[in-house]
This record gives sequence, C-alpha cells and structure tokens, in this order.
Amino acid sequence: MESTHTLQKGFMQEAVNLSYNKMMEGYGGPFGAVIVRNGTVIARGYNKVLHTHDPTAHAEVEAIRAASQVLGTHDLSDCEIYASSEPCPMCLGAIYWARIKKIYYGNPHQEAARIGFDDSFIYEELKKPAAQRRIPMEQLLPEKAIKAFEAWEKKSDKQAY
Repeated sequence: MESTHTLQKGFMQEAVNLSYNKMMEGYGGPFGAVIVRNGTVIARGYNKVLHTHDPTAHAEVEAIRAASQVLGTHDLSDCEIYASSEPCPMCLGAIYWARIKKIYYGNPHQEAARIGFDDSFIYEELKKPAAQRRIPMEQLLPEKAIKAFEAWEKKSDKQAY
C-alpha cells in the first residue's frame, strides 16, 4: 500500500506534467492542476487562456469546473487541489468559493512573477478603496439592484452556498 506522501507526490507530478505538456501544445501558460477526493483524481485542469481566448481559463478554475460537473455539486469541501504553481488571486478566490479543504502547490508565486505571471498588483489593488483602483468603479442603480438581494433574502427555497 502506497504511503499518503507518495500519493501526494504522484498527484503533484500529474499537475506538473499537465502544466508542461499542455503549455508545449500551445494551450496557454505553464499551469496544471488536479483535484483529488478520497485519494482519487476526479478532475484535471490546465491553462487554456490562449486556446479558448478566455482570461479566466486558468488550470485551477478549469479543474474546479470539471470536478463540480463530475460530482454534481458546487461544494468541494471533501477535495484537495494540487496545482503546479501557487494559485493567483482569481484561482484562490475560486478555491475558497468551492470550499476545497487543502491546496498543495509546486512553484511559489515569486517564480511565476519571474517568468512574466506577476499577480502582486492585484493583491495591492484589493487593499485600496474602490475609488482608488486602476480600473475605475462606479455604482449605478443601487435602488434597482437591491431588489434581487431583497428577493433572495425572502426566498423560502433558496440553497445557501
């Protein structure tokens, strides 16, 4: 029987292999991810930004989308993710929303920054008040938009997530 540590290394190696192979095939940057549940890979993802022209098609997001389809749920709290690189802010947000219980990663974000994938500016932007961010933000029709929130609050059959 394989040890847990040996299995973990195998899952990480699969994420690393995806990052390299799919990058070499032209799908996007060198990023891969696998989602594991109960010691079994249930989903794989790799960066598809260039292939799909979708800036959100990061490895972790793609893996989360696939895992959610396989399991038929948005709640991945009994899963772990193995990512070839430390997740960017968008992917980290998706991981938190999916409630994944643990993240394993290969390359630290400093290495991603070194090769041109520097996301530190996003972390800095998030610290600023909305009015001081690089991309201007302006609130419109809050009196209309609030109606959907009010309806959600009153909805008797809503499913919290």
